Amino acid sequence: MNYKRTKRIYILRKYAIDLFYIVLGCFIMAMGTALFLLPNQLSSGGFTGVATIIYYFLHFPLGTVIFLLNIPFFIWAWFKVGKELLIKSILGTAILSAFIDILERFPTLTEDRFLACIYGGILIGIGLGFVLKASASTGGTDLISQIVRAYNPHIRMSSIIVVVDVIIVALNVLFFREVEIGLYSAIAIYLMGKMIDIIFEGVNFTKMMLIVSNKYKEIAKEVGDKLQRGSTGIYAKGMYTREKKMMLFCVGSRNEVAKIKEIAVKIDPKSFIVIANAREAWGKGFKRD
Repeated sequence: MNYKRTKRIYILRKYAIDLFYIVLGCFIMAMGTALFLLPNQLSSGGFTGVATIIYYFLHFPLGTVIFLLNIPFFIWAWFKVGKELLIKSILGTAILSAFIDILERFPTLTEDRFLACIYGGILIGIGLGFVLKASASTGGTDLISQIVRAYNPHIRMSSIIVVVDVIIVALNVLFFREVEIGLYSAIAIYLMGKMIDIIFEGVNFTKMMLIVSNKYKEIAKEVGDKLQRGSTGIYAKGMYTREKKMMLFCVGSRNEVAKIKEIAVKIDPKSFIVIANAREAWGKGFKRD
């Protein structure tokens, strides 16, 4: 009984956290759309771009149009994608549409398109990052990509989203007859992608190091003693010299990597060091669920 109760509490807590992320993310996205991009005829791609065209030519509320455009794809997705994702997508789209229609009535924060594309792209990226963290979506290209992948799972989701966004931004340029709209919209879409990465990876990007040195034991001990960072020894062989060596593999923050490099060079000035960005570090000493 205790196990079932604990599991139920865990599931409810997870759904509550997901709902919080969806609402927060949709509100931030609505701010970027209604207060920055929409008043300046800019597009963030997806159905928002199509809805922007309809908004200016037919004067229908943007949020309502976004939701209506998604309805056929909700029906299609019902047969092709998971029910939980679909429910969260409907919820995310409905909340986003409502927030946009509310915030649309507020005064424009800037009429400078350059500022609008920067701040709009950043806000939409942050908001969408929170929504995606909840394993949800706001419909549009995200949902289309999920449907397409249900037919062909080998197609990259990012490729589908980019192609659809490019087509929609091109339509905005054609309808408004301003190339600048496309150029500024491209900046907004680029910033969106960067902010989504930051939401998922955090601002403290992880780096990894490969150190080749005959004094690997001393380097590993110094790194462990001074920085409390572990290192892994990997057996390697130089293909030119045919000499067998031990290569150290270390992971740490920017500051830690700089200190590890300093330690390695101090102990062995002839050490060979490679430093690279790591997409994510998971486990002891780094982030966990």
